Amino acid sequence: MKEPIRRISNKLTKTRVLLRKQELRKYIPITKKMNKNLLYEMLQKHKMVYIKPCCGSLGQGVIRIERSQDHSSKKRPAYSYQSGTHKHTFSDYEMAYRAISSETQGKSYLVQKGIWLLVYEGRPFDIRVMVQRNLKGGWEATGIAGRVAHPRKVVTNGSQGGTIYPVEALLESYTNVENSSALIRSMQQIGVNSARQLSTAYPGLQEIGVDIALDRRLKPWILEVNTAPDPCPFTKLNDTSMIERIVKYAKAYGRTYNLKCMKSKQGMV
Repeated sequence: MKEPIRRISNKLTKTRVLLRKQELRKYIPITKKMNKNLLYEMLQKHKMVYIKPCCGSLGQGVIRIERSQDHSSKKRPAYSYQSGTHKHTFSDYEMAYRAISSETQGKSYLVQKGIWLLVYEGRPFDIRVMVQRNLKGGWEATGIAGRVAHPRKVVTNGSQGGTIYPVEALLESYTNVENSSALIRSMQQIGVNSARQLSTAYPGLQEIGVDIALDRRLKPWILEVNTAPDPCPFTKLNDTSMIERIVKYAKAYGRTYNLKCMKSKQGMV
């Protein structure tokens, strides 16, 4: 039996493995190692990007950067970014990049094409899909939950004050029940396919958490894959079958969780 892998921390490494699988490529936003020129080029092209520490977790250090879409030829575009609850605006890129550099403190960062998330009550949300080795050793999507961002933040993590909702509740205002069910199945399959692909490079992998954004056309995008996923979101759902299954499967491959989940909130009681 392969030695279990607890964590693959480098986000770029994981992204490159996923990109080897053709059927996953269409779900992966452009993601590259950040430098000054590349960040500028991606802002010119995409108007909004996220930068993240290559080896960060829990939403720490994630910054959303925007280039204003001013169509007046007389005014130069402004640049703004949000880190935590703080927003900063600059009249030119050089000033913006100096401030961003002070935030990143010389650490290795990646830059990712920004996906405008769907919103629930004005707050952006994404979807966490938990995928685990089941009792037969195959990959199975064992949980799916919606994560709604803290009112003043751009990240959805429960550890950053996010609120957990059933996915169906978040999709209600965007599509009908039938399409919602199909979309949930599609995201679960993306999760399973991601696990299968990552395990070709890391055979000891036992579980992953896939963070999926839905754009305004309801197309799924893989934002990130976590190889030591926190099961806390699933403790906040009224449907306890997910967390029960997650704990059962984890126990079979030797992992136990701390389920004292104090930071994330429950969205629907």
